[in-house]
Amino acid sequence: MGPRIRNGTLWLRRFAGTTPGVIAVVVVVSVVLCLLAGFACANQMSDKGARRDAALAHTEPLAFAAQRLYVALSAADASAAAEFLSTGSAAVAPRQRYQQSLADAAAALSEATAGASDEQTRQIVARVAADLPAYTGLVETARANNRQGFPVGSSYLSEASEVMQKSLLPNAERLTADRFAAVRDDQRAIATMPVLSIVLVVLVLIVCAVGSWILLRRTNRLANLGVAAAAVAAVLALLWLIAATGVASNALDTGASGASNRFETLAKARIAAQQARTDETLQLITRGDIAAGEDQYTKHAADLRDRLATVVGPDSVAVQELATWSAGHQAQVEAYQAANYPAAVAQAIGAAPTSSATQFAALDRSLNDNLAQARRDLRDGLDTAGSALILSPSGTLVLLVFAAAAVVAGVWPRLKEFL
Repeated sequence: MGPRIRNGTLWLRRFAGTTPGVIAVVVVVSVVLCLLAGFACANQMSDKGARRDAALAHTEPLAFAAQRLYVALSAADASAAAEFLSTGSAAVAPRQRYQQSLADAAAALSEATAGASDEQTRQIVARVAADLPAYTGLVETARANNRQGFPVGSSYLSEASEVMQKSLLPNAERLTADRFAAVRDDQRAIATMPVLSIVLVVLVLIVCAVGSWILLRRTNRLANLGVAAAAVAAVLALLWLIAATGVASNALDTGASGASNRFETLAKARIAAQQARTDETLQLITRGDIAAGEDQYTKHAADLRDRLATVVGPDSVAVQELATWSAGHQAQVEAYQAANYPAAVAQAIGAAPTSSATQFAALDRSLNDNLAQARRDLRDGLDTAGSALILSPSGTLVLLVFAAAAVVAGVWPRLKEFL
């Protein structure tokens, strides 16, 4: 058996050095490389399409639900404080908003964690699930004491707000950050050029050029139609890869002014607004020094202002409503510092058109409208990217399989001349 193998190997070496052997090597290398490139193109472009589908059906909705969770929790905290400050029938509306916010938070938590299997998400969900009943229990205790006129009610409400500010909201913020990071990952995966496929197709073109030169040297024929057709198909596949990915990348627009960045920035702006509103109402609960609460309000309001400056114009409705709300808050602070507590409470939670509650509601609606528009733009971009990619897996594969067949069809007659 050993001598036969050695003899076979020797024969192959000798055959490879002959003209038919060289031509056969050109055919085999060209066909194998064309098929490898074709399957690589199909696989990479299919992956892009799958990531786009996942972004539309799973990743982006989860990011939207995560920011809704944060907003609902923060709104619940602000509503609990507003109810605490209200008396009689005036407490009914804040109570209803509080209950609705808790229901929205529960629904958003379920949506934001649907199908999540990573350890960090499970930990976040576990913490929120453990802390939310504790928070609501403290709020109910504060409410019961307040209705009976016991001053200890404010202590329970402050403790409840501490649970919200130090545990529930930070965990919701981490979940939101994770979900938006997943959206960015999907966008990068869709927009990145398929380097492996491009390299393999370029190699196909190089092999076609080298093969043409070898055929010219061995057969004295200037061109081989099969190899030329294979090169044209490879060029078309290469252009298709670059064009489809380029159109998809432009549609997604992952730059600073892109829909994804605006969507995330507006979500964080709405979160900052809710934080500032909570600071505004909690200032009045303890009826003490509001310096610490005012510092927190100023920090969150500045964050909101900075984020709006990057995504909406200075004359936008949201910016104007922020200015109006800020002026209303200043009126609240001035009334409090003048020892006019009833006026400060009326400014904070009253139903008048100039109250902070009314002005904040208008601001939140505007932020929500801008957020919804940015979300629509993001999803439209993902739709456009999907349309650009839809035929690229099968199209590039067909072109490169054709290239392999063209090499065989073009070179086989030359090979037969020597056999």
